[in-house]
Amino acid sequence: MIKTANILNKRARFDYEIIETYSAGIVLTGTEIKSIRLGKANITESFCEFNESGELFAINTSIEEYAFGNQFNHKSRSERKLLLNKRELKSLEKSVDTKGLTIIPLRLFTNEKGLAKLEIGLCRGKKTYDKRESLKENDTKRDLARIKKEFN
Repeated sequence: MIKTANILNKRARFDYEIIETYSAGIVLTGTEIKSIRLGKANITESFCEFNESGELFAINTSIEEYAFGNQFNHKSRSERKLLLNKRELKSLEKSVDTKGLTIIPLRLFTNEKGLAKLEIGLCRGKKTYDKRESLKENDTKRDLARIKKEFN
């Protein structure tokens, strides 16, 4: 039985305005996928960049070493290649270059086949007043939910 993983980057939704999302595969080694299935990964500080040949890499993703990995274990922080269609890669690279947008990992998960996927988002950074607005919205939603709960 395959254990599913769902690791979120909660900070990304607060710091960035998400324009478009993509689901990308990741090139991993054997011990990396085992650590992900155990939920031992962190994507809060990570971002994505293109190299010279037009390939997309997830940088600064942290996947802890597998406890039973002995000498075949992996490095916890390394660049990991992301797998997307050529058309998607070209459009992402074009929008990052021209519009000044960034690519941020939003969620690391395993699908029903047991493959690790990374949901990435084409994002624009929020200003401080936008962040204050989103905090106010969350507070009002929480207050409304509390009031509705009291009446039910």
